[in-house]
This record gives sequence, structure tokens and C-alpha cells, in this order.
Amino acid sequence: MKVLPSGTVTFLFTDIQGSTKLGQQYPDAMPALQARHNEILNRAIESHNGFVFQVVGDSFAASFYGATDALNAALQAQRVLHHEAWSPAPIQVRMGVHSGAAELQPDSKENPYSGYATLALTQRIMSAGHGGQITARQDGRARGTDARPAQAKASREERRGARAHRARDSRDG
Repeated sequence: MKVLPSGTVTFLFTDIQGSTKLGQQYPDAMPALQARHNEILNRAIESHNGFVFQVVGDSFAASFYGATDALNAALQAQRVLHHEAWSPAPIQVRMGVHSGAAELQPDSKENPYSGYATLALTQRIMSAGHGGQITARQDGRARGTDARPAQAKASREERRGARAHRARDSRDG
């Protein structure tokens, strides 16, 4: 039986950018695209000791004992999503990571966590990003996550893509 973290918890929230439009444009392909997306996220989260505690549509909510595991799961997922041969349209996922106070409420059927401020802030952090981005903020109470893990260093190609994305966003504004 899995034991979900409690106390200071790191959350990873994700969302497919433009999923409603994708579903309207490609209604026959969207179930397969979403199934592959789900497989990639589940594998990345589980391989870094995370727990998916809620999936609503194309949005995932996962908890971790520490920020390093959450960030590594997000990085792994983004890399696989980026290199996936999506057809007929690419899937871009925004991700938010935040550590803060949250307690288990085991009797809840919807969400096993209480800690409105932490959960709401994680949602806002995720929503601030764009597809292909990971946005993060860490509450000072989190432990063992002062240094960025070696795996968190983006490749030259990933950094160039992020700069190009920011440049396009500034022109759209």
C-alpha cells in the first residue's frame, strides 16, 4: 500500500495547453493523444517516487516527498513529451511545482489533501506557464532542495527553444 506524503509536500500539477481546441479540431485523434500523454506522465511521476492523486480531464495532480523528485519527474516528462512524434497535432504541457504545507484527509474521495493555500498556489504557478514549460516555487519550509539537481540542467536545444518561445510570447502581447 502506498503512503502519500503529508506535512511539507511537493506538488506537481500539469495541464495540456489548448486541449479544448485540440479536442474540437481532432475529435477522433484526441483520445489516443491523451492516452499517450497520460502514459508518459504516469511513468515519469512513478519513476521519481511520486503519487498521482487526481486526474481531471487532461490535468494531473501528483505529490512527492521532496522537490528534487518532483522536478526530475517534470523534466523527464517534458523531455519525452517534446521528443514524442505527435500526430496529427503536438501536445504541449505546462507544469507547476510547489512545496508547502498540506495534510492528508484520508476520508475525502475527491482530493486526499487539505492545505488550500499550497494547493491553490501550485495551481496558479502551473497556470502561469506555457506548454513545454515547468514553473516552480518552493516554500521555505521544504527540505533538501537547495541545490538544483544535475538532471535539471536543460540542454542547449531546450534553452534555445525556451528563448524562442518567450520571444514569440512577447510579440503576441
